Amino acid sequence: MPTRGPADPMPPEYWQSVLGDLLADTGPVIPATRIRTQRLSQIPEHILRVSCSRGGRTVEIQKADAVRLYGPAAVWKAVGQRLLDDTCQQRTGRHEEDGCWPVFE
Repeated sequence: MPTRGPADPMPPEYWQSVLGDLLADTGPVIPATRIRTQRLSQIPEHILRVSCSRGGRTVEIQKADAVRLYGPAAVWKAVGQRLLDDTCQQRTGRHEEDGCWPVFE
């Protein structure tokens, strides 16, 4: 069997596996860089998660609870930062060094 190149058509088995993938119809995945700038009302996930790259801690909140506490127009980046800051363990007393470093998932 000859080796296929990038310009060659894909075999039917390939297309069957792509179209038969159960995750194919789940919709687009929102990149973390985009989800953090969205308002809570625009985020499709039911569980929102933010972690601290400094302390290794992860905070989860249900979207319904976040909307109830902060409102549907609140931006996830601000809500996630506030959730981390409210329970931050990295307190030194110096503003430049205090706080968590958020990673939005």
